[in-house]
Amino acid sequence: MPDLTADPAAGTAAERARRIVDSTWFGTAAFLVIVANAALLGVETYSGVVRRWHTELTLLEHAFLAVFTVEILLRAVAHADRPRDFLRDPWNLFDLAVVLLAFLPFARENATALRLLRLARVLRTARFLPQVRVVLVAVGKSLPGTLSFLLVGSLLLYIYAMIGWVVFADTDPEHYGSLGRSFLTLFLLITLDGLGEAVHAGLEISRWTILYFASYVLLGSFVLVNLLIGVVINSLEEARELEAAATARNESKERQPATAARDDDPERLRRRIAAARAALDELEDSLHRLPGPR
Repeated sequence: MPDLTADPAAGTAAERARRIVDSTWFGTAAFLVIVANAALLGVETYSGVVRRWHTELTLLEHAFLAVFTVEILLRAVAHADRPRDFLRDPWNLFDLAVVLLAFLPFARENATALRLLRLARVLRTARFLPQVRVVLVAVGKSLPGTLSFLLVGSLLLYIYAMIGWVVFADTDPEHYGSLGRSFLTLFLLITLDGLGEAVHAGLEISRWTILYFASYVLLGSFVLVNLLIGVVINSLEEARELEAAATARNESKERQPATAARDDDPERLRRRIAAARAALDELEDSLHRLPGPR
C-alpha cells in the first residue's frame, strides 16, 4: 500500500474523515444500523413476512450493505496518511472482510453463506461496546488455559468412565454398558444432573460406591469447574488491562499531532529565529550608541 503521508491532499482528506469517524454521532449511527440489520435478520425468519414484503426487505438489505460499505470506506480514508495502522487493527480487517465477501459471487448466489455473512455483521456491535470487546478478548486469551482444562478433564473422565464400566456394567448397562455410555453419564454428572439417582443406584450395589461418586463430584464439579472459572477471570483482567492500554495509546496519538504541529512547524520556527535575530540586532545597535568613556 503506498505511503500517503507526504500528500497534503490525502492528509486533509484523512483529517476530515478522521473527525467524522471519531465523532460520537458516527459511532452511534453505525451501532443503530447494525442493530437494525440484526432486527431485519430476525424478521426474515418468518416466511409469511418474507413472502409479503420480499421486495422491501431486499431493498433494506441492499441499503444496509451500502451503509456498511460507506462506513468502512470512511475508516480507510481516515487512515490514508497512516495505512499500516488501519491494517494493524483486527476490527478493521474483520469489517473489511465482512463487507467484501458480501460482494463476491459465491456469497450472492449461496443463500446460506449470505445469511452467515449478514449474521457476522451483528458481531460488529463489539466494536462500539468496550465491555463486549473486553469479553471477546478474554475468551481468546483464555483458550490456552481452556485447552489445558479440557485435557485434564478428559483424562479424569476417562479414568472414572473405565472404573464405572468395570463396577456398574453388569448392573446398569444403560448408563455404564460401554466406555461411551460411561463418558456421557459422567459428563452429565459434572453438572450434578441426576446425581441423586446415580448415587442411589450405586448404593444398591455397594456402600463403597459412595467414594466413587463423592471423589468424582469433588474433582469434576468443584475443582475443575473452579479452575476453569479462574482461567476465565484471569483472562478477563488481562483483557481489561489491554483495553485500557489501547485507549491510552489512542488518546496519546490524538494529542501528539497537535503538539508536534505546535513545536515542529518550520514556518513558526523560522519566524521565531527571525524575531530573535532582530532582537539581537537591536541590542547591538543600542550598545553601539552608548556614549564612550570620558
